[in-house]
Amino acid sequence: MFDVIKKAMLTGVGLALKTKDEVESLAKEFSKKGKLSEKEGKNFVDELISKYDDAKEKLDEKVESIVKSILSKTDLVRTDELAELKQEITEIKKSLKKKDTSD
Repeated sequence: MFDVIKKAMLTGVGLALKTKDEVESLAKEFSKKGKLSEKEGKNFVDELISKYDDAKEKLDEKVESIVKSILSKTDLVRTDELAELKQEITEIKKSLKKKDTSD
């Protein structure tokens, strides 16, 4: 049972790392070798592409989650935080200029 789960997971990761064109080509090759009908081949391709999209999305989410986790543990400033600080500095400068001209 563990072997089947392991193989399924590795297949999912492998599919996620391939491009969509590679998956379509692989599916077409399988359908030709397996002597599948055109309809069966199309269904097979559609199913593989669907699984590819799902695996890729899950992999993207996992990578994004890991990157966010790592970044949150560092002292790096995010782009949106930097933009906020720049905006605040600009507002403070404007405020100081107004104060200087009114004195």
